[in-house]
Amino acid sequence: MIINLLKLFFPTVCEACSEILNDNEAVICTGCRHQLPTTNFHFDNSDDVKKILYGRVKLQHATALLHFSKKGIVQQLLHNLKYRGHEQISPFLGEWLGAELKTLDAYKNIDVVVPVPLYKSRLRKRGYNQVAKFGKALAEALDATYNDTVLIKTKSTKTQVFKGRLSRWNNDDAIFDISEKESLKGKHILLVDDIITTGATVEACASVLLKIDNISLSLATMAIAD
Repeated sequence: MIINLLKLFFPTVCEACSEILNDNEAVICTGCRHQLPTTNFHFDNSDDVKKILYGRVKLQHATALLHFSKKGIVQQLLHNLKYRGHEQISPFLGEWLGAELKTLDAYKNIDVVVPVPLYKSRLRKRGYNQVAKFGKALAEALDATYNDTVLIKTKSTKTQVFKGRLSRWNNDDAIFDISEKESLKGKHILLVDDIITTGATVEACASVLLKIDNISLSLATMAIAD
């Protein structure tokens, strides 16, 4: 009775269209889920994500769950996730993508899932890393370890920094670092982020992760910008 009263006064709404969810729906209503523009890159063996990073980062495999377009349904989801505290979107997308990737041989040898980190002040302000639960859900689906301590953001940056193509990172300008190397030697790492646009953020992270001896690197994101 208490639960029903709470639902009456505080109904759970769809994160995409704000309509009230039915009892058998979670996070996104059935109608919006069918409208979400999925990429199917991992099923189609598409290199669309890898092409963004061609000549800059060597990736074993790379995929994105959704297509992102301005003022579209995916933008609404990511905006709610990053700026409105709706963290439940992160594991929802992770469980969805994880269920698909675990059926594919290409992703069955992932050893460690590593999220793109936030700078400490941004993490304190937001209260969570928006890709953390996405990464944890992927790690669980792929029977891999989740590691959010190996990759560290050492400088605060604004979003605009990543809008241009940044093809080189050196020790003076690097904004990411790694805390340790030994435990990840020889591992297949899956780097995860919310959206890939120019690929600059991934390139910056990869440049330090690839300092670890004999690793393989793959990438999975919630979305790819059209």
